Amino acid sequence: MKNIKIVALASLFLLGSFFTGCEAVKNSNKTQRGAVIGAAGGAVIGGILGNNIGKGGNGALGAVLGGVIGGVAGGVIGNKMDKQAREIETALPGAQVERVGEGIKLVLGENAVRFDTNKSTLTTTAKANLDKLVPVFNQYPDTNIQIYGYTDSTGTPEYNLTLSGQRAASVKSYLAGKGISSSRFTTTGLGIADPIATNDTAEGRSQNRRVEFAITANEKMVQDAQKEAGK
Repeated sequence: MKNIKIVALASLFLLGSFFTGCEAVKNSNKTQRGAVIGAAGGAVIGGILGNNIGKGGNGALGAVLGGVIGGVAGGVIGNKMDKQAREIETALPGAQVERVGEGIKLVLGENAVRFDTNKSTLTTTAKANLDKLVPVFNQYPDTNIQIYGYTDSTGTPEYNLTLSGQRAASVKSYLAGKGISSSRFTTTGLGIADPIATNDTAEGRSQNRRVEFAITANEKMVQDAQKEAGK
């Protein structure tokens, strides 16, 4: 669990009704946090947070914050995402697994899916790392998986935007070929945005040639959670 990070919902402090409860929010578990968000109008807050972070360029983080259900149903979804996050970390110990809102941001870290310069084809190592995710993705069929492709700073922004989209599409194609429904995936190329390392060194550029994942609840999971919350 040490690699699973909970992103602080700091903007909740803007709501006067939370001034006396901020410590409880910080110390709450994911289920409790989902309920608290719901009580404050979770869908609205989630949209604001997702929009603001999305404007900062971080596609995966913005995606998982942009669709908060909140309330008891949000807590139910949060519990399921907690379990999935733990299983991803077990499958890929070097992965950076961030539990955000009611979703998961996944950066594969030392087990990353990276690419050679100017290439969108998956390396043998990349395929092996994706193979470790397949059982987890299959175990949670009621989730959507958004794939974001990135490049280093070599080349023009226009070229890199196209290349990053091709990289995301390569990952989708590979996972779909392993039996995961292609309807669960969306792909986005973000080019040179959001570098995770310096582009001044070969190693840094290698780290930036990557994909990231945003895992969120699909409509079925949301409906099931709402039914469970209504019991």
